[in-house]
Amino acid sequence: MRKRLLAALAARGLLAEDGRTTIFGEPAWREVPAGKDPQALMDAGALQRRLVECAYGTAPMGEGLCAAWVERAFSRLGMGYVSGDARELYEGFCHLTDTRDLLVGMICATGRDPYGAGGWDHGHVGLYVGDGAVMDCAGGSVRRVPLEPWLSAYGVASEPRWGWLGAIALA
Repeated sequence: MRKRLLAALAARGLLAEDGRTTIFGEPAWREVPAGKDPQALMDAGALQRRLVECAYGTAPMGEGLCAAWVERAFSRLGMGYVSGDARELYEGFCHLTDTRDLLVGMICATGRDPYGAGGWDHGHVGLYVGDGAVMDCAGGSVRRVPLEPWLSAYGVASEPRWGWLGAIALA
């Protein structure tokens, strides 16, 4: 998977000459170091697991509406509705970068992604669902992506960070 991502970045002109960083100075591949594993789903509390169930039951919102999908999944818990685009969620609620701090139900976001005008202006956001995976709404569909490729692909132009949506801790 790492080789495919690096090849895709190179093909788009996003990989720096050193082959290890992007043209934006960010790491081209972001691995989760041994001993820094994020929370597993089986270690999550009931409310965290319920959010994951809500995420699986939330329909895609459409092209460029990743934040709306995350917000709708969260609102299905009955704890209110937080709104904003991915960049606003990133700046307002995502302050953590150590994967040991990544808990089931936290949002994972970047302030910019280079894959289109909307991503550059608004960033991208997904929901950490445990077991080293992020769910998001991209290209008009909901998907489940392994954490390392998600962090690497969306961390091309800005550092991925995570935190609780609306500063409402579920754990």
